[in-house]
Amino acid sequence: MKLTVLGCSGGIGAPHSRTTSFLVDDDIVIDCGTGVGDLPLAALLRIDHVFVTHAHLDHIAALPLLIEAVGELRERPLTVHATPETITILRSHIFNWLIWPDFSAIPDRTAPYLRFAPIAEGESRCLGGRTITALPVCHTVPAVGYCLDSGAGQLVFSGDTTYCAELITAINACPALRHLIIEAAFPDEQRDLAATSRHLCPSLLQAVLAELTGSPEIHVSHLKPGGAARTMAQIDAGGGRLRPRQLRQGQVLEF
Repeated sequence: MKLTVLGCSGGIGAPHSRTTSFLVDDDIVIDCGTGVGDLPLAALLRIDHVFVTHAHLDHIAALPLLIEAVGELRERPLTVHATPETITILRSHIFNWLIWPDFSAIPDRTAPYLRFAPIAEGESRCLGGRTITALPVCHTVPAVGYCLDSGAGQLVFSGDTTYCAELITAINACPALRHLIIEAAFPDEQRDLAATSRHLCPSLLQAVLAELTGSPEIHVSHLKPGGAARTMAQIDAGGGRLRPRQLRQGQVLEF
């Protein structure tokens, strides 16, 4: 499998600061932040599945526009995989005819442009020999991470989370883990804010990494454009067995 970083920033306002979105091979998107908007129409048409970690805007901003762009050009619905709680939020607050049309009913409910597919924590989807499993995380809204398994290797994306023992257990249960994409939204001087908003900061990230039993490459996402250098410097100063690196837009990870 190949994961291409379309966006991994915790905000906008700097060069290459597209928000969270990853293209897997050419037909799956993990989260649908603003990075999806850089894809040409031909690439958008190849996307059949979108896996959403949670409903915060930086992770779903391009989803309504993606469906509007490709809906009438596709022969089958675009499938959005998310927890039942996240689907309820998307239906109530985005695809509600007030913010955006309900594309699960356009052109009609028997042949819509959009199909929601509920996925529960711990549940897997098998798509052409690739397995994607929802993992437990701890955020301010219902959320999951995802483990992507090619059969030859695995990649875990935490989505948005604070320290979460259940996530650590799930990561340690991945025997072929090659890559871990994990967030660090705030520097350590904002640790209280990180805890309140259920994000990670360098010290909390180091606590997570210290409990990992494997040796995957660690890629740090969700850095704020104005504080990325400071946060990464604090992560680097923290030492530890695993040496995280900043994830970059355009980066390609294979596993």
